[in-house]
Amino acid sequence: MNYIIEKALDNKRIFPEEALILLREVDWTEIVHAGNEIRKRRYPQNKVGYTAYRIINYTNICSIQCSFCSFCRSRENPESFVLSLDQIRQKALEAKSLGVNQIFLQGGVHAGLPLNYYVDTLQMLTQELHVEVRAFSPVELVYIAKAHHMPLTDLLDLLKKAGLSSVPGAGAELLSDSMRQKLSPKKLSAKEWGDTMILCHEKGLPGSANIVFGSDETPKDIIEHLQVIRDIQDKTQGFLTFVAWTFQPQTPHFPIRHVTGQEYLKIIGLCRLFFDNISHIEVSLLGMGTSLGELGLYSGADDINSIVIEENVLKSHGLTTIEEAESFIKNAGFTPYFRRFNFD
Repeated sequence: MNYIIEKALDNKRIFPEEALILLREVDWTEIVHAGNEIRKRRYPQNKVGYTAYRIINYTNICSIQCSFCSFCRSRENPESFVLSLDQIRQKALEAKSLGVNQIFLQGGVHAGLPLNYYVDTLQMLTQELHVEVRAFSPVELVYIAKAHHMPLTDLLDLLKKAGLSSVPGAGAELLSDSMRQKLSPKKLSAKEWGDTMILCHEKGLPGSANIVFGSDETPKDIIEHLQVIRDIQDKTQGFLTFVAWTFQPQTPHFPIRHVTGQEYLKIIGLCRLFFDNISHIEVSLLGMGTSLGELGLYSGADDINSIVIEENVLKSHGLTTIEEAESFIKNAGFTPYFRRFNFD
């Protein structure tokens, strides 16, 4: 057995240089076997979690123009939209009718929206409809604060008071500045993204973290990203989950490569070995489908990141009902439990 894997199995932290060796040189089967072993130790009751939430894309107007994104539109584009409060309310009510009490608000960077739009939306969802809300990625938060000439710390206080309870790890993709220049030069740098998440966590707004890979990133870029996340977690303990995604072909302007099932599972196993400070590793059924998702649960993951109602940014391969999620987990050989996405 590889000495680095033995080190992880002995509950000793592996260094970034060691993680790079695992990614570059060690067979994927060794890594997923170790990831599965660590998962079993951490969750001896063989439980696998799932979440159920509705994504509400409140606007597709965005000035950031990520090279890989086909969702954003300019203000002048006839396909652009900003949802009204009533439209958001209706979508949330539809989710509640399906037994889903969690809303994920996600939008583009639209400097023209008034501050009350965000406050009124949060108050309506949490105080009127009594749903939990995860919302506003770091890039959204930073640009909302800039648009309204206010310190980010004051904005977070305002949004939290209005009902915001957690912040997603969206907009990270790859926290390597060389890759971020290719992904989106207008987006936050790796440090800006990290500093924003640290401030959110310090304000009592926990959330999730992720990685998106499958372009022309190097193994070093991937490990650099994982190290940024682990360093933040050491400081704040604010990341409740970590999920691995792959880029999907959306535009002709961004190179996408085929990620094999073996590579994806290797990343899942590596994340379980590397993140000794993050409780939940999620396998992305939404992006990878159920067959690979089931294998992910035997590679280190303990959560399936489903179900998702209405996904407009990614092509969805996920589950659509709570019954489907629980059946999938049981058929895979585990005991399902519902996990609120704002809590461990």
